[in-house]
Amino acid sequence: MSLRVLPASVSLPLMLFAACALTFCQPAAAADKPNFVVIFCDDLGWGDLTCYGHPTIATPNLDQMAAQGMRLTQFYVASSVCTPSRSALVTGRYPVRTGMYGNRRVLFPDSVGGLQADELTIAEVLKDAGYATGMVGKWHLGHLPQYLPTEHGFDSYYGIPYSNDMDKVASQAKTGRQVFIDPDYRHFNVPLLAGSGSDVRQIERPVNQNTITRRYTERATEYIRNNAAQPFFLYLAHSLPHVPLFRDEPFVDHSLAGLYGDVIEEIDWSVGQVLETLRNEGIDRQTLVVFTSDNGPWLTFGDQGGSAGPLRNGKGTTFEGGQRVPGIFWMPGTIPAGKTQRGLASTLDLLPTFASMAGTDIDEDVVLDGFDLTAMLTSDAPSPRETFFYYRDSRLMAVRHGRYKAHLITQDSYTPAARTPTKHDPPLLYDLETDIGEKRDVAQQHPDVLKQIAEIIRQHEKNLVVAPSQCDRKP
Repeated sequence: MSLRVLPASVSLPLMLFAACALTFCQPAAAADKPNFVVIFCDDLGWGDLTCYGHPTIATPNLDQMAAQGMRLTQFYVASSVCTPSRSALVTGRYPVRTGMYGNRRVLFPDSVGGLQADELTIAEVLKDAGYATGMVGKWHLGHLPQYLPTEHGFDSYYGIPYSNDMDKVASQAKTGRQVFIDPDYRHFNVPLLAGSGSDVRQIERPVNQNTITRRYTERATEYIRNNAAQPFFLYLAHSLPHVPLFRDEPFVDHSLAGLYGDVIEEIDWSVGQVLETLRNEGIDRQTLVVFTSDNGPWLTFGDQGGSAGPLRNGKGTTFEGGQRVPGIFWMPGTIPAGKTQRGLASTLDLLPTFASMAGTDIDEDVVLDGFDLTAMLTSDAPSPRETFFYYRDSRLMAVRHGRYKAHLITQDSYTPAARTPTKHDPPLLYDLETDIGEKRDVAQQHPDVLKQIAEIIRQHEKNLVVAPSQCDRKP
């Protein structure tokens, strides 16, 4: 396989490295194509798992997955809120390129926009390579028929079209935050959709969110069993632990960490069911499983909002707690067991990585922001990613290059201060290798780093085409 697509901002040394990595990591023959499973949580924080340092939430299945695979400590999503983050995962492109951003930040039940038909997705790439493709869970890239997963390369879909706190029932007795803190699923008129091709229908409304994680898991494991004899891609996108929180009866008071811990421990159970099904079908060594989250924790909900661990802030912000998330990669016999990878990587990198491992090319006209991580995952090769751009809506807020992160603009979320962005000239500069909490500004000590990052921004923006916002589209 020759290297067909590289990010627009890649430097020549990285281009040469990527080409060499592909030379020594040729994909398997068509008959031995790997399967891919992406398990994507909603608002799960960097510090919410035992293997990332949580002291009381028990996650034995995820801990075992990390022990048998690779745990990434600097894994990023392309946005700190749902819609743009999910678009980046499925397209390998920053949301500003696809229009999946806006002043409203995400899509709502009254939105008319969605992921456009001309955007290439992981599902389309793999479907063209002979894969079965299925999605289970939260989509949030457009709820109208033309935007659903089955219009973007997925053979089948079972899940909710947007966040679990949307479509609140106006007549419900609880008001304000109380409806989230002490939730009843009947107070959120969220639909459950299911079907294939153009025949995707509403099968339940409101969806019983108490049983949603279990039902997602049952549908996902059934999909694996039904497709075990052929290469497949399964995208399992949990609705939780996004507030309001729900869990099935066996997980009530299951965790020392209360309701939030119950929810995470049920998700951990779900991961265990997926991995066990792969083993039972004899395809665990043929399947790459990726576990991560769409953004950081919703900290304003306190005990029900999760933990970013030592990272600063959380969901909605471009501080580390908003966009650095757990990243666990598992493929026994291919990914070395028990390895901790400290290089930069992102959900943006999944599309080119899966394409490489599947042995398929991508049209050279498609501009990707992801890198092929195959060599990093399968050997001692370093990550090919050196730079990451943090966007809020269409604004470039911060840039990380190597160990340093420069904040051009900072802005809080979900507080009165969120209305006021603060521009920094010169930018704030943090050394994330020694200051993971972004507490000590070292800009004065490193003017050379700021100059280098300014040039990286100039090169990045030189050929950047910002697409019109889909989240702000009006009827």
